[in-house]
Amino acid sequence: MVVPIELNQRQERILQIVKENGPITGENIAEQLNLTRATLRPDLAILTMAGYLDARPRVGYFFTGKTGSQLLTENLKKIVVRDYQSVPVVVQENVSVYDAIVTMFLEDVGTLFVIDENTHLVGVLSRKDLLRASIGKQELSSIPVNIIMTRMPNISVCTKEDRLLDIAQILIEKQIDAVPVVRQTETGMEVVGRITKTNITRAFVSLALED
Repeated sequence: MVVPIELNQRQERILQIVKENGPITGENIAEQLNLTRATLRPDLAILTMAGYLDARPRVGYFFTGKTGSQLLTENLKKIVVRDYQSVPVVVQENVSVYDAIVTMFLEDVGTLFVIDENTHLVGVLSRKDLLRASIGKQELSSIPVNIIMTRMPNISVCTKEDRLLDIAQILIEKQIDAVPVVRQTETGMEVVGRITKTNITRAFVSLALED
């Protein structure tokens, strides 16, 4: 994945030269820096791959005019769900609320995806749903999760090919912790992954720190 990087002094100087003189050949840049073309080649490759410079055969190097933040934004928009999705935690729709609470605790997740006997997505259980069901004197072991879960079509879903940035916006707008990654079949949607706030955070930090 191409990402903005923290530039060293020589790379900053190269950018300045190209800004002021572009298009300019690698030989001319090396001459201004009193360096050999071979010494300069790795820096030019890094700046080109990172998106700061554009190179054209027999013409030279151009400055793209993009800042580090602009390049970061562009690359954020290229990340898709499949790059950072994690394994979903599912429960059957007939399990008890008590068992769902235990599963959520043991798996250390904030959202459970509810499936039917055909393994198709039929609902979502959040911490809030389980907490709400726990208030009062109800016998949690006798209440099935399909009574308290959020049902289709009131569930936000995504596919492996969706942009991660779009899913991040859904999490914020809907104030939810996770979105199931689904695959559409002839009979329903199968849950094949999940995207959580943690996945989103990991992707953004990874993108910012990669060099």
